[in-house]
Amino acid sequence: MKQEAPLHALAAYLPDGTFEPVMEFIRIFKVHLTITRERKSILGDYRHPDGTGKGHRISINGSLNKYSFLITLLHELAHLTTFNKYNNRVAAHGKEWKAEFTNILSGFVGKNYLPPDVELAVRQSMLNPAASSCADEDLLRVLSRYDRKKDNHYFVEQLPLHQHFKTKDGRIFKKGEKIRKRYRCEEVASKRLYLFSPVYEVELVTE
Repeated sequence: MKQEAPLHALAAYLPDGTFEPVMEFIRIFKVHLTITRERKSILGDYRHPDGTGKGHRISINGSLNKYSFLITLLHELAHLTTFNKYNNRVAAHGKEWKAEFTNILSGFVGKNYLPPDVELAVRQSMLNPAASSCADEDLLRVLSRYDRKKDNHYFVEQLPLHQHFKTKDGRIFKKGEKIRKRYRCEEVASKRLYLFSPVYEVELVTE
């Protein structure tokens, strides 16, 4: 059973100074915000009103560092404002969403909310926002600097060639050559080949 938390509890997940500007969006659009335990596949999620009486709903991984949490939340708020303007008539991460996300992000840069490296990466991302912060490799590299470090966890690009690693679902892979933007890796058990993002986090397997 989920327990409702007071909205001011949200401040603990956000960078200093950003609580009030974020709350302005929450209040204006009457967002039901859920902070979840870590999910393997997605960082955040937006659900639009569906005719059952439920309003705008956003959920965000509570395990994210403060800067990743903020950017993920703003990403989902951009889906909300895009839905309000266009309903379901536009692509999920099309030019309309990119314009909304860039507009929202612009209210959070130049305010000393973000460390200089994150600020720079966000400004660069605003030129052409990716479908998620995970898809923006340069931004993800910078945001990862503020993660709580986990033993034996690395990006695929940080591992030596032929190194074995484990994914979150427990499968073991051997790192292969880089093919264009991704690494071709072999699943040890099945011998099948998969392509991995350079900034996909995995666990090092010691021989």
